[in-house]
Amino acid sequence: MRAWQTFLDSIYSYYEKRLNPFPDEEPREPPRTLLAFCIHFTRGAWPWIALSTVLMALIAIIEVWMFAFLGNIVDWLAEHDRANFFSQEGWKLAGMAATIVILLPLAVYVQSLISQQVLMGNYPMRIRWMVHRYLLKQSMTFYQDEFAGRVATKLMQTALAVRDFVMKLVEVLNYVVVYFSGILIIVAAQDTLLLIPMLAWLAGYVALLWYYIPRLGKVAEQQADARSAMTGRIVDSYTNIQTVKLFSHAGREAAYARESMMDFLRTVYAQMRMVTGFYGLLYLLNGVILFAVGGLSLYLWTVDAVSIGAVAVAIGLVLRIWNMSQWIMWEMSQMFEHVGTVQDGIATISLPRLVEDKPGAKALTVARGEIVFENVSFHYGRKGGVIENLSLTIRPGEKIGLVGRSGAGKSTFVNLLLRFYDVQSGRILIDGQDIADVTQESLRAQISVVTQDTSLLHRSVWENIAYGRPDATDEMVIEAARKAKALEFIENLADIKGRTGFAAHVGERGVKLSGGQRQRIAIARVMLKDAPILILDEATSALDSEVEVAIQENLYELMEGKTVIAIAHRLSTIAAMDRLIVLDKGRVVEQGTHEELLARGGLYARLWQHQSGGFLDVNVSEAAE
Repeated sequence: MRAWQTFLDSIYSYYEKRLNPFPDEEPREPPRTLLAFCIHFTRGAWPWIALSTVLMALIAIIEVWMFAFLGNIVDWLAEHDRANFFSQEGWKLAGMAATIVILLPLAVYVQSLISQQVLMGNYPMRIRWMVHRYLLKQSMTFYQDEFAGRVATKLMQTALAVRDFVMKLVEVLNYVVVYFSGILIIVAAQDTLLLIPMLAWLAGYVALLWYYIPRLGKVAEQQADARSAMTGRIVDSYTNIQTVKLFSHAGREAAYARESMMDFLRTVYAQMRMVTGFYGLLYLLNGVILFAVGGLSLYLWTVDAVSIGAVAVAIGLVLRIWNMSQWIMWEMSQMFEHVGTVQDGIATISLPRLVEDKPGAKALTVARGEIVFENVSFHYGRKGGVIENLSLTIRPGEKIGLVGRSGAGKSTFVNLLLRFYDVQSGRILIDGQDIADVTQESLRAQISVVTQDTSLLHRSVWENIAYGRPDATDEMVIEAARKAKALEFIENLADIKGRTGFAAHVGERGVKLSGGQRQRIAIARVMLKDAPILILDEATSALDSEVEVAIQENLYELMEGKTVIAIAHRLSTIAAMDRLIVLDKGRVVEQGTHEELLARGGLYARLWQHQSGGFLDVNVSEAAE
């Protein structure tokens, strides 16, 4: 028994490995039309789909032929005496037995291996893999415009919908062509008059499909969009659960979700009304053809135009059509539901990347860390630029502080340097290399960033710190945590599954840690990465004063030998930088040391004077960036 199971497992394993679920090819922008989109994501699977189709056709031919053979058996029973029956028809019966006992089960088994083992799991996984890799390199604008949960839902739904649409389309077309063609041929061989009700039924059936299926498809598309919106609202509530609870808005969030649930339910009601109407008319049509073919075949038998076997074949085929018509109707309605899901997914997935690597882009190499902005201009689609004709040179190893009111362009300056957006004019150079000509991954690998709003991955503490350098040893991770003053709290961590210390998981976006703890993990991660260019955006704002003082020395050590850009709303934290750059409306309006700018009495001096408790006064702030 065990040997037999091992043999079966080896067969299953062989077929499961026939289609690679994780192709290496670099994903490109998917097409925006339904068929082109499905074909794009079916590359590599077509040979197996074609082989499955051939086997399905063979199975359908055998099944139709079995009805014809059944009619022959009825006629033989009427014509032959019992004593000579097997001697006269035995070889035909043996052939029939071999077909239904050996050939048909073998064809079904091999077709099932291809469908279930080769395609069912690997095919949609290929789609998820390619779409996920494409979306990982989408622009920041894409993710700012979409719910993360909505994007993930569409990725999962679209992969399954493409698989089911393609496989059901092939299966339905195959059975329609083979089955109905075979049925018409067999019926015509009995008597051509029997074709009349068959053809009339076929015309009525096609009319039903013609009317209902496109309408079901349209409702399915609305349903997919409503489902996605509903999921997005629910995920948004869960993602921001702390805010929901702080403002005591559980009831409001429930009402917000209920509104989208009701929108989704309306599309379900519309769909089910159509399905009910379709079913009712289909049963009426099937009842009419059974009555017509049964009555006509019996009449033809009474006038000796057809045999008893022909009557059995005709009625048997009508009963088979009865079952097949319901199956085809259901498959096609589901197929068009998948069409709606795919089209909804296309609207999100098949968007161009706003920031792309140029063909043949090389890796950035940083030896010195000089940064040059040459006449750079950029805006977010509004009138007037956020950055206007900005020119600035940051010398290798220089530590600069970016200062300016809210909306002055500080964050945009950093986003352009990281190439989250492409400049609209001018260029940005690092060690003489235009960042538009190098790969994005190599660019960001040379820049470390610590932001004010730190986001951690829902993984272990060790994995979050090692994210800065995946090949780091345990000793390197522990040393980075020690320098970031994080070891003490890490050793006391435990999660719901009993994992402790560096193995403990931090929750979604690091929600299980305090803001200061998250920040120290982020600083440890950057210390481990040790990139030649360092960006600090309020890096210590989430830390209490005691921890900030303790970590400041290590931050200075981290900055040693690096080109540093620091943004802070507490001007006192960047006053000691080599040079302060004051931005206003996307332009450099002042630059110099803290003392020089105070002596000049310009914008920086006014910002310094208006500070309250070390922070920029909101009264001198402008619109948010």
